[in-house]
Amino acid sequence: MIPTHSRAWWRATLALSLGSFLVFINLYAPQPLLPDLRETHGVSTLVASLVMSVATLALAASLLVFGPLSDAIGRDRIMRLTLLAAGMLSLALALAPNFESLLVLRALQGFVLGGLPAVAIAWMGDEFEPQAMLAAVGLYIGANTLGGIGGRLVGGAVGEVAGSPASFMAVGLITLVGVALFWKLLPPARGFTPRRFELRGALGDLAGHLRNPLLLAAYLLGGLNFLIFINQYSYITFRLAEAPFGLGAKLLGLIFLTYLGGTLGSSLSGRLVRYLSQPACMMMGIGILAVGTLVTLSGSLPFILLGLTVNAFGFFVAHAMASSWVGRHAGRARGSASALYLVFYYGGASLGGLWLEPFWQLAGWPGVALGSWLVLAVTLGIAVWLWRGEASRRGGRV
Repeated sequence: MIPTHSRAWWRATLALSLGSFLVFINLYAPQPLLPDLRETHGVSTLVASLVMSVATLALAASLLVFGPLSDAIGRDRIMRLTLLAAGMLSLALALAPNFESLLVLRALQGFVLGGLPAVAIAWMGDEFEPQAMLAAVGLYIGANTLGGIGGRLVGGAVGEVAGSPASFMAVGLITLVGVALFWKLLPPARGFTPRRFELRGALGDLAGHLRNPLLLAAYLLGGLNFLIFINQYSYITFRLAEAPFGLGAKLLGLIFLTYLGGTLGSSLSGRLVRYLSQPACMMMGIGILAVGTLVTLSGSLPFILLGLTVNAFGFFVAHAMASSWVGRHAGRARGSASALYLVFYYGGASLGGLWLEPFWQLAGWPGVALGSWLVLAVTLGIAVWLWRGEASRRGGRV
């Protein structure tokens, strides 16, 4: 097993973090372009948001394939090949002739983008010592945030200057360069023990994970939190594109620099768990996310950006804790357990527009905030339940 901060740990963590960055730069590049896509194609806010939703929904579905498959054939080749396919599909998106074909290609891209997230944490569970895994997960999720920032910055900046096809082309080229580095950096797996793939066995593993209340609670917490967090960003772009702000695609891309709050939060999560239990960290993260949402109600752009930064910090603390909780409490078939967490995670993202759209139509951004708090009350309750159980098992440690 690879120990914390050894040379092998740094190399593997760098490779997986790079892969994570590439996944999320592809997934989120179109987000600052949503107001422009709405106007260009003459579609509604909800339909324009499908550019994001179909990708996240397809990503969620793919996890049910890649997770169990990785338990049989290994994690390495899945990560390498799906990253390569994602880069090629970004180039294909640059050539999409209409909105319908754009959605089809985004769905295909979302499917292959699920390859690395489905198995990366399971790879860590196979190869890293337990403490090494906790430290690596924080950095890996921090790379998620950097990829999200990078995708939106590239998407917004290039899109405003040269249009959305040029954005997809730029992201595709960046991805192909990154894939070459990923292939070189990722060390060979040594702790993986293959299992013969059987559909009945794979379905049994998934059912077993869903029957485990400790895992199911983390699945619901991660999915519902992400339902709120990521869709807030979609609706904030519509809010800031309108009067009195009137921001263009380039400046809308820059608002995603607030994701740096998430980079900090996920990176610090490994340190926080030295002092607090994982459920206590989840509770803290959800509380911070609720407070940040309150700050975004301000009519001042700097305060809105501050609120989004606070949101990102809180969300990624909770996410890092929930995802590593799954890795710790999955007794077997870690690949399918981690994949199922992400099915809930991205499934929540794809359904968030359906939940928040009525609130947006009725009351604008204050309505989105209200819809967010209703869901966060549920996830806070889940975290409290996990905290009570963990405190009982640890003799009262909070």
